[in-house]
Amino acid sequence: MSLLGLDIGTSGCKAVAFNEEGGILARAYREYSLLHPNPGWMELDANLLWEKVKEVIFDVASKTHFDPIKALSVSTQGEAVVPIAKDGRPLYNFSVSFDNRTESQCQSWQEKIGKEEIFQITGMPLHPMYSINKIMWLKENRRDIYRKAWKFLCVEDFVIFKLVAFPASDYSLAARTMCFDIREKKWSEKILSLAGVSQELLSIPKPSGYPVGKVNPKIAEELNLKSDVVVVTGGHDQPCGALGAGVVSPGLVMNAIGTSDVLCPAIKKPLLSKKMLENNYCCYPHTCPDIYITISFNLTGGLLLKWYRDTFCFEEKTEAKKAGRDVYDIIVERANPEPVDIYILPHFVGSGTPTLDSKSKGAILGLTIDTTKEDISRAILDSNNYDLRLNMDKLQQIGIPIEEIRAIGGGAKSKKWLQLRANVLGKRVCTLKVSEAASLGAAILAGVGINIFTSPQQGAQQWVKIDRVFEPDIKRHSQYRERYHSYLKIYPTLKELIL
Repeated sequence: MSLLGLDIGTSGCKAVAFNEEGGILARAYREYSLLHPNPGWMELDANLLWEKVKEVIFDVASKTHFDPIKALSVSTQGEAVVPIAKDGRPLYNFSVSFDNRTESQCQSWQEKIGKEEIFQITGMPLHPMYSINKIMWLKENRRDIYRKAWKFLCVEDFVIFKLVAFPASDYSLAARTMCFDIREKKWSEKILSLAGVSQELLSIPKPSGYPVGKVNPKIAEELNLKSDVVVVTGGHDQPCGALGAGVVSPGLVMNAIGTSDVLCPAIKKPLLSKKMLENNYCCYPHTCPDIYITISFNLTGGLLLKWYRDTFCFEEKTEAKKAGRDVYDIIVERANPEPVDIYILPHFVGSGTPTLDSKSKGAILGLTIDTTKEDISRAILDSNNYDLRLNMDKLQQIGIPIEEIRAIGGGAKSKKWLQLRANVLGKRVCTLKVSEAASLGAAILAGVGINIFTSPQQGAQQWVKIDRVFEPDIKRHSQYRERYHSYLKIYPTLKELIL
């Protein structure tokens, strides 16, 4: 027997099958590209996404005949939404998170209700990316499509509907619409009324780990699945990743080091204070019952390293290709072993939390004629860590405990970077035996849905295993104190200069 975890992102989808001990049996991945029909618009072809999801399921199912899949669940990107007809046919593309066409819809909420009340109901700081703004945009600008829509579905809802013909979502993903009441765990009548959107147009919210039904027999045959495979509600990618990292109680924090650099701590109850809103920290249901999460993020974690690689590291790229190595390993290895007095403001696509300043720009400060490439490499690593510490400090000041950080994603492969991170943060940083944390989290929820586990927490306790532990070097941590405080001055100083 095996459990399947799907991880569906903005640039690709992954399927991973796990055995009863949480070991990986098979995996498959497919890429797809975003569409940009107008400047600033970002869309994803829903039909293409479904085809790629089917391909990865088929590939993995074909490799697990001796351990057939019994249940599957889904971890997905948030905010993206698509209108569908009653037969499941998409009427438009998915509008994904950072599609920028919904600014006016977002601003209208200030007049209707105000950002404070929206936050108290939904746990979301007012922002154009949320699904309700995208639905309002279609209502105002594509009435022809809006009138034909039977449902507006997020990615999880869409995939579940394609598999079982029932439009279910889980609480964590429903919260990313900005029209879900996170305390009552239901659609907010007030928000929907002000938006002019009927609740009948949305999916049915269920807890994560809820068995929706068995895969449609025709679809099961097409996907090489047995007819008794149960489809189970999953979650938004961050809480799913947190579950797959064992972050199921306060004090534990997931750190997803990918294109963005994300902190995701577990919280006992909804935390909707003024300080949370001022710092643009959301609060919404975890994939575990009666636990909540928040998210802080730097938009250019791995993206900054990628820019640096493609712009300056031609020699390292050539060497990596010849040696069959990862170019990032070479860049990190060659970085100056000591802290440097060079600072990088990593706002190359604007800032993440706590400021969420889309107009902020990146900057490199402290260059001299003696500066080397190795110095800049080190500055990139350290400055990303400083930005993470800024958010960690803010979260702790608000009252969120942070004791241990569980690192996942591509950046978690670098032992050197993780030790630097532990030193800057002054916290223990751990890696995991299974790096595909979002898929693992989804598979745990699949197990909950068919009673393999009594709860997501029990599944995490059984399946999540620590690999390496990086303890902070206290002497090094104190060496960073002055540099960190210098870093904190950069954004306020440059804000008025760089437009």
